[in-house]
Amino acid sequence: MNILVIGATGLIGSAICARLSTDAHHVVAAVRSGSAFLPMGVSRQVVLDLANATSASDWLPHLEGIGAVVNCAGALQDTGQDRVRTVHVEAPAALFLACEEAGIRRVVHFSALGVDREQPSEFSQSKALGDNLLMARELDWVILRPSVVLGPAAYGASALFRGLAAMPVLPLMPHTGQLQVVQLSDVVETVVALLQPNAPSRLTLELVGPEQLTFADVVASYRRWLGWGPARKVTLPGPFSRLLYKLGDVAGHLGWRPPMRSNAEKEITRGAVGDAGSWMEATSIQPTSLAEALASRPAGVQERWFAKLYFLKPLAFIVLPLFWIATGIISLTSGFREGVDLMLRTPAAEVGVPAVIAGALADMAIGTAIAFRRSARWGLYAGIGLSLFYVVAGSLLLPALWGDPLGPLLKIWPIFVLHLVALAVLEER
Repeated sequence: MNILVIGATGLIGSAICARLSTDAHHVVAAVRSGSAFLPMGVSRQVVLDLANATSASDWLPHLEGIGAVVNCAGALQDTGQDRVRTVHVEAPAALFLACEEAGIRRVVHFSALGVDREQPSEFSQSKALGDNLLMARELDWVILRPSVVLGPAAYGASALFRGLAAMPVLPLMPHTGQLQVVQLSDVVETVVALLQPNAPSRLTLELVGPEQLTFADVVASYRRWLGWGPARKVTLPGPFSRLLYKLGDVAGHLGWRPPMRSNAEKEITRGAVGDAGSWMEATSIQPTSLAEALASRPAGVQERWFAKLYFLKPLAFIVLPLFWIATGIISLTSGFREGVDLMLRTPAAEVGVPAVIAGALADMAIGTAIAFRRSARWGLYAGIGLSLFYVVAGSLLLPALWGDPLGPLLKIWPIFVLHLVALAVLEER
């Protein structure tokens, strides 16, 4: 069967694509423009940005020959790239209408656990509205409402838990609810079962694990898996935790996708617990516990590396923009005269003033580019290029700088290496 998977590059979507291909299905992956990586097993790619797919006519050309649709698309909060209402309501509504018009009956739609009971944020409000729109359609729909999904891939919550597990002191947010984390493999097998010809339809299923855990319990399980002892727990003060969520919002507006944002604060307070009875009855799947899942795949050095690098990545992308922007500002203010005096000691003395100004502006432009996710890669390349230019120019115009006790040219090399590290860990999925 030809199956269209929307959100195919995400944690759930990519795993579904890979699994469906093993059953000889032809998987068509709907991805946004610029997606660098496609999951294994994809037969064909459809470039479609949900922001521009809000009418049935936008979807119909891509539904020709499709037998079923799996919608895994989601967004935690509005960012420079995503609008929650568009992703959860407007684009899916157009998709569901297009499926009706194209005669596609089977639609498996991912929602979120508990949205039918409580909607504390725009995330859950829009998810609930999208669910209602699907239930009003004459389709063989199934709505899946998973708890926090964890799996071998490190993305979203599964990445956050790994990163927190690497910290010897575990910072805990106040007022976090209980979690029934569900394994990615169980979620994927659920989709496979519901795409069978005789599978039940027109039902909602809560996908939850077999046990209720605290946030700290989940992190402790990952620490044991990674081979580390218990961590000391510290509950953060409310004002400080709210500040961290607000900083996450700022990062979101710059195009990054941190898991800690205002909507996450509202959602995590109510927790993620539910009833797996209907799910088990409809699919005969027995949910796997977190301990069982981790025990089945021993952690290697790559997991420990990732866990230790998780919080160093945002630190690098804070330090590098601040470094470049601050350098530019200092060069134009308190350090301007010193920079010009330095240029006067070189054969290029006649262009000293414009050279200092040009260098400062270039520094600030690079810092700004690195701060935004969309331009971060080019900002890092520009930072590497300008650093090498400074080394070459300094060596030719004033070679005595190599012997300066403050090491202005020697210190460029650690900065150069940090740019390479930032490039290596830039990808988020």
